[in-house]
Amino acid sequence: MDQTYTAFVEGRHVATGPLQEVAVAVLRVQQAQPTVNPLVFSDASGRAADLDLRGGEHAVAARYAVAEPAQAPKGRGRPKLGVVAREVTLLPEHWEWLAAQPGGASVALRKLVHEARRSGADRDRARQARDRAYHAMSALAGDLAGFEEASRALYAGDIERLRAQMAPWPAGVQAYVLRLAEPAAG
Repeated sequence: MDQTYTAFVEGRHVATGPLQEVAVAVLRVQQAQPTVNPLVFSDASGRAADLDLRGGEHAVAARYAVAEPAQAPKGRGRPKLGVVAREVTLLPEHWEWLAAQPGGASVALRKLVHEARRSGADRDRARQARDRAYHAMSALAGDLAGFEEASRALYAGDIERLRAQMAPWPAGVQAYVLRLAEPAAG
């Protein structure tokens, strides 16, 4: 789902894909229906994305073409290994404990972070999915009947109740919220 976007117009799904394709699709819709207000969402975060639709299709496509990733500036750390030096602020007793660990503070911190990521990975994915779905749901359906109960169901993890509360909503909105609510989607 990373680097994909989804566009809606008045609750109707318009396009899903790379930002360049979605932006051109939204431009076409706006050219055909100048009074509509399209909403575009990042599928990774569920947050709305603002698009600059000035110019024709070629200008919009060029504006949102995927650029080559820039080389990271050389700095402290071991850049060839992907190690980046940053500042960490701890209390003196934390530094003492870290210094007493085999391999020193850096090794101990890396081990702690790896363990925390492993033990909380499922919980983190579920939280990110709920947040992602809520961001899009509030923008698309915040004024629709059942929104508050649907939000409660989403945060309670009750997908069946969420489906029931979203039943009167446009089908595209329902499908998108459910897709974003999947922990594996991110």
